[in-house]
Amino acid sequence: MPVSRKTSRKAKQLQKLRQESISFFKEIYKDEGKVLVFGEGNPDAPLVLVGEAPGHQEVVQQRPFVGQAGENLNKFLGILGIKREDIYITNAVKFRPTKVDTTTGRVSNRPPNREEIELCRGLLYNELSIIRPVLVVSLGNIPLKVLTDDNKIAIGQVHGTPIEIAIGEEGLKMTLFPLYHPASIIYRPQLKEIYLEDVKRLKRYLQDIGVL
Repeated sequence: MPVSRKTSRKAKQLQKLRQESISFFKEIYKDEGKVLVFGEGNPDAPLVLVGEAPGHQEVVQQRPFVGQAGENLNKFLGILGIKREDIYITNAVKFRPTKVDTTTGRVSNRPPNREEIELCRGLLYNELSIIRPVLVVSLGNIPLKVLTDDNKIAIGQVHGTPIEIAIGEEGLKMTLFPLYHPASIIYRPQLKEIYLEDVKRLKRYLQDIGVL
């Protein structure tokens, strides 16, 4: 399929944002060698998925939602009947937040802290301002809080329900559909039925607005 001028323009804007962000974070984390994992997918996508932050495999491959997270995503997209290449996928925080076990030296994931979230907030908003999707789907609490700019909101209150949001200095209006993170059902099996029902609601909503 030929690339439209609009797609080409958006792709160039995303690439410029990527380069600017690499320079910015090199200055912020001079001694830490943070590996940034940017969003990927269709710049003209009507649907954008926003996760929390990359994990180990995402850093190794420098792609969002690979490894176990990718398997969860594939199941999610399978229910919706959507191909990965037809959407845009990114994270609220663009580098892996880690902690080190002082006894074993093992490095593992941790939730992003306030500083990391705020450093990446503008980058996420800029991504969305370039793409301008019909719908944004947040996976978990962190992207929900970032996208609503509300630290008190919780996924348990709003999951499966569309919310109107305004992002960035422009106050760009978008519709957000919050979901539990797919990985959460591994740790909390009681959420599985709720999560699957929410995904079905999302599918019906996408059909209603003409995306599916």
